[in-house]
Amino acid sequence: MELLKYIFLGFIQGMTETIPVSSSGHLMIFKNLMDINVDFDTIAILTNFGSLIAIIILFWNDIVKIIKNFFRYLTKKDKTSKSDYKYAWMIVLGCIPAGVAGLLVSYFDIFDKIEDNIKIVGISLIVTAILLFIIRNFKGEKSDEKIGVKEAITVGCFQILGLFPGISRSGSTIVGGMSQGLKRDTAFKYSFMLYIPMSIAAMALEITNISIDSSLILYYVSAILVSLIVTLLVTKWFRRIVNNGKLIYFSIYCFIVGMLILLFLK
Repeated sequence: MELLKYIFLGFIQGMTETIPVSSSGHLMIFKNLMDINVDFDTIAILTNFGSLIAIIILFWNDIVKIIKNFFRYLTKKDKTSKSDYKYAWMIVLGCIPAGVAGLLVSYFDIFDKIEDNIKIVGISLIVTAILLFIIRNFKGEKSDEKIGVKEAITVGCFQILGLFPGISRSGSTIVGGMSQGLKRDTAFKYSFMLYIPMSIAAMALEITNISIDSSLILYYVSAILVSLIVTLLVTKWFRRIVNNGKLIYFSIYCFIVGMLILLFLK
């Protein structure tokens, strides 16, 4: 039964990390609903690591191409590498707003009083629902090469919303990208290019919150592996949903869950 708890939490993380429903919000929901005696801070960080590995695997070819062309243009001024060189800088620029905000939140413990408030999750899910509803029919024309300073900063600012418990990071960044006229798949890809450095930075900040119990290593590994596998499958499915313009389904889901939380959970 103890192992099943960790597998279940790894499954929830994998199911919700990359789709626009907030993984942190859902972990709080299940923490509120169920008497699961686990260290949620530790399990959240470990299962997020599983999701991070999954995203790196999914976008491995893109990551290698961007890094390779960045240094090729930097050292040889190869014109064929210029677009990836620029794209790499747009990833850096897009991470700055949420990076600065995240450091401030961590330093001043801004969310300490609300991070376990389930009502905040309910409100945040409704905010996510509204954002997804607004851009439900957006279909931009800008490709990767058209992501400039304005687009990067805008998406980066939307990413700040993902710091709030219950607001989806992937949802807010995809909304930000599509609001700037990016193609659906371009917004999707850019969202997860930002996710990788932001997730690494977040784990580095939270590493001191990890409390590893050596007797639970098997459970930790199981949760990470389940999170990794489920994230792989769900993210591939979510990409198709985005490209088919069906984000309205997540808007409806977030609204219903948000309202249920406000009405029935304390």
